[in-house]
Amino acid sequence: MIKLFVGLGNPGAEYEATRHNAGFWWLEAVARELKVNLVPEKSYWGLAGRTQVGGQTLWLLEPQTFMNLSGKSVGALAKFFKIKPEEILVAHDELDIEPGQVKLKKGGSHAGHNGLRDIHAQMASSDYWRLRIGVGHPGEKSEVVHWVLKKPSPDHRQSIEDGIARSIKALPQLLAGDMEKAMVQIHTSKPPRPKPPRPIAAATAPQATEPPTS
Repeated sequence: MIKLFVGLGNPGAEYEATRHNAGFWWLEAVARELKVNLVPEKSYWGLAGRTQVGGQTLWLLEPQTFMNLSGKSVGALAKFFKIKPEEILVAHDELDIEPGQVKLKKGGSHAGHNGLRDIHAQMASSDYWRLRIGVGHPGEKSEVVHWVLKKPSPDHRQSIEDGIARSIKALPQLLAGDMEKAMVQIHTSKPPRPKPPRPIAAATAPQATEPPTS
C-alpha cells in the first residue's frame, strides 16, 4: 500500500494560489477527507501528519523547502521510516495536461519538473507514483516559469479543483494499494462536457413602413 502521500508546492502566502501549488491543494483535500492535521515537522522540513489505515501508518507531507528542494523533505521522512519509493505517491502540477484532468502513473522521467527532479536525486530512484494534476501549458516554453508561478484564471482554478475532487474518489483504492483500480477510477472520471450554447433566436425584422402620403 501507499505509505506516504506527498503534495508539492511552494510555502508562503504569495505562492498559495499559484498553479505550482496544485500538489498542496490535493494533499490538503486528502487531509480533510482523512481528518489529518498537518503540523510543522522540522526533522522533515515540511508540514506533516499521520494516521492509521488498515493497521499501517500513512504519512501526509507538504515539503516547505520550496519546490527545487522537495527531495530534501521527502527523502528525510522516507529514509527515516524506511518507506520504499514504490510506497510513495507524489501529487504535482502537470503542464502537459489540461485543467480538470488528473493522471496517475508510476516511474518515468521528471520531464523538467524541478520538484520531481530533486526527489529523483534524493531518493536515487524514479520508481515512485505520481498524481499529475493538469494546469495546462502557456503555449510558449519561455513562459512556463511565469505560468506556474501565476494564479490560474477563476475558470481554470475551478476546473483544477473539480479534477482534484474527482481524484479523491479513488482514495480507497489508493489507500488499499490497488493502483490499477485507482488508475481506472481517476482516468475514466473526466470533466463533464460543457453544455452547448443555446441557439440565439433570430430577431424578427420590423416591417418597413412607407411614409404617409399627403
